[in-house]
Amino acid sequence: MKKNIILTLLFFCVASLGAQDWEPLFNGKNLKGWKRLNGKAEYKIVDGAIVGVSKKGTPNTFLATTKNYGDFILEFSFKVDDDLNSGVQLRSESRKDYNNGRVHGYQFEIDPSTRAWSGGIYDEARRGWLYPLTLNPSAKSAFRNNAWNSARIEAVGNSIRTWINGIPCANIWDDRTPEGFIALQVHAIENDKDEGKTVCWKDIRICTTDVKRYQTPQEHVAPEMNIIDNTISPYEAKDGWTLLWDGKTTDGWRGAKLSTFPTKGWEIENGILKVMKSGGAESANGGDIVTARKYKNFVLKVDFKITEGANSGIKYFVNPDMNKGKGSAIGCEFQILDDDKHPDAKLGVKGNRKLGSLYDLIPAPENKPFNKNKFNTAIIIVKGDHVEHWLNGIKLIEYERNNDMWDALVAYSKYKDWPNFGNLEEGNILLQDHGDEVWFKNVKIKELK
Repeated sequence: MKKNIILTLLFFCVASLGAQDWEPLFNGKNLKGWKRLNGKAEYKIVDGAIVGVSKKGTPNTFLATTKNYGDFILEFSFKVDDDLNSGVQLRSESRKDYNNGRVHGYQFEIDPSTRAWSGGIYDEARRGWLYPLTLNPSAKSAFRNNAWNSARIEAVGNSIRTWINGIPCANIWDDRTPEGFIALQVHAIENDKDEGKTVCWKDIRICTTDVKRYQTPQEHVAPEMNIIDNTISPYEAKDGWTLLWDGKTTDGWRGAKLSTFPTKGWEIENGILKVMKSGGAESANGGDIVTARKYKNFVLKVDFKITEGANSGIKYFVNPDMNKGKGSAIGCEFQILDDDKHPDAKLGVKGNRKLGSLYDLIPAPENKPFNKNKFNTAIIIVKGDHVEHWLNGIKLIEYERNNDMWDALVAYSKYKDWPNFGNLEEGNILLQDHGDEVWFKNVKIKELK
């Protein structure tokens, strides 16, 4: 609580500096400097505020600045009726060669629903959610329903950060669009009961001069999300993160049963490491790949995408010398699986071979935040004997190893005949070839003391 109060004070102190470097984006009287795009929802001026009015039968409507902005700090106040989703676009575009002029780009979310993701960052008509507030749950209480809220957006270089009422909400590192317009959104509606609901903005001002001088200190209360594939941001580097795969070469990896990287079965294409389809057999084509060195205590992040019916996995505490015969190398496994289409989902005990499970040992919940058609983020955290599996920001399972309960669990699994399974102090990290096409990128690790 004390830290939040200090950050809030810093926020207002920074905001009050250099008033001469701020300029209004809205004069309080008319919509000079703005233009409407895409939909036909109404924008009007009431008591010095821009009021957007929802309209059924029209797509998302945007009131956009006629100027583009690159690096800036934007401040405004907003209020929205319940049940009406909205947002503020930044560094956004509307081009004829992209969906016939559809507005696309970063969006500061305005969300009065019980989900409470106001202040999160959505990539409108492009990549979808970049920073849902599942990544920063403490910020979900920042927004106040049926009241005016203050907002701040800092877009400087690759860094985009947001605040509501002085509370840090979102924090991304991305380079997709370095500049574009700012726009106020009236979201499309489907229900008659939402016709005529309003979202309001006022006191809209922007700083584009000497922006770095007025940036809020990088406290990272809102955890940073690096969106740039296969890179380490300056903050990640400072925090101890390194790339396990560089996005271009096979450096740092070898076959689990080889001294070099496999000559077949794996491909690198456009920053994606692909295990290729070969009939569904376990480690029978290119074979599993493992890190060149071993790891003990760590946080591992891997983005993965499956093809239909695919099976694969991320293993840790792997001893590549334990199994020199057929099949996969032996280690604890974060299961990657198409639960709907692969038969392995119906095997095992109580779903312990489904996506996110500790394979054949501990089942992940049935209700998982998984998108079969997109990249998903697996996180494995190891602190001594304590291990956690996370998927897309949600913890799936946690367990303790090196104890009687663990040994009893192993004794009733397919690993019962492998000595000291899962109890190694350190081991290699493995990406599995199970004969199905699966994609990997953003393979990162932070070693813990």
